[in-house]
Amino acid sequence: MAALVCERYGPPDVLKFAELPRPSPGKEQFLVRVLASTITSGDRRVRSMDMPQGFGTLGRLALGWHGPRQAVLGAEFAGVVEAAGARAKGFAPGDAVFGIRGFRMGGHAEYLCMSAGDAMAHKPEHLSFEGAAALSFGGGTALFFLRRAALLAGEKVLINGASGGVGMPAVQLACIMGAEVTGVCSAAHLDQVRLLGAARVIDYGQEDFTLLAPQFDVVFDVACNQSVERCLSVLKPGGRLIRLQAGLTEMCRAMLQPVRKGRRVIVGTAEERPDHLEYLGDLVRQGRFRPVIARVFPFEDAIAAHRYADRSGHGGSVVITMGAL
Repeated sequence: MAALVCERYGPPDVLKFAELPRPSPGKEQFLVRVLASTITSGDRRVRSMDMPQGFGTLGRLALGWHGPRQAVLGAEFAGVVEAAGARAKGFAPGDAVFGIRGFRMGGHAEYLCMSAGDAMAHKPEHLSFEGAAALSFGGGTALFFLRRAALLAGEKVLINGASGGVGMPAVQLACIMGAEVTGVCSAAHLDQVRLLGAARVIDYGQEDFTLLAPQFDVVFDVACNQSVERCLSVLKPGGRLIRLQAGLTEMCRAMLQPVRKGRRVIVGTAEERPDHLEYLGDLVRQGRFRPVIARVFPFEDAIAAHRYADRSGHGGSVVITMGAL
């Protein structure tokens, strides 16, 4: 099978195309023919080993010292079940599916295997494979943290980085939960974030949201370009701060001291859960949620797609449509 492989850390030019053996599903696994994948922030971090502060050595120990042990990147995917193991339940050959593999990666290849119980769900019927491929990472991450913060209807939430791969799903999901959303992003994406449901948008180039009066119940800091203390300053007493890209020192402090000045700091990594994907799929079927795609690249242009994804401000998921070279 054709695959895009990463054998050493670095810029997109370290990537290369290769022919790899097609995986064989185990008794409790499904073989999925991948039709679309994306380039998430996780893919870019693994490719470049550009980790949050303090995680460089830990990242190499976990993922590979000189290059990724899992050479095929691609955290999320959409495709069709090609075969099922004898004891694999929940899906059948021919089913259109989408899912996420996290740091196991593998989506930038023509085939991958998923085990029963992994984060995979049936694709919404009217949604393209490109759209389905862009559902899992941003939507699943935003849903996990908004639920962990116990966001309630009627609360006010500020999303810093509202036009990013996690920020745009977070805006939509917070609105679905009944919250009043303020989105912080660049001037180029103010209208886009407003159309996703934000009641108020802030151009970070013109206004510093950390100078606002304490008025928010939740701050979802996707961008993490402000200090914890400055983000806490705009929260009401009892408010919750979600920090998506916390460094090692910050993460340890948040675990040891989760409550500061009567406000809670939430850090960590999102769980990849099939029930979350089913929920997102149902929202798409109901017309209440949609993935946002910045650009679609054919598989033969996947290295160029990584270069594009490395640029900031593209405002949506970068999708690769799979196929043999």
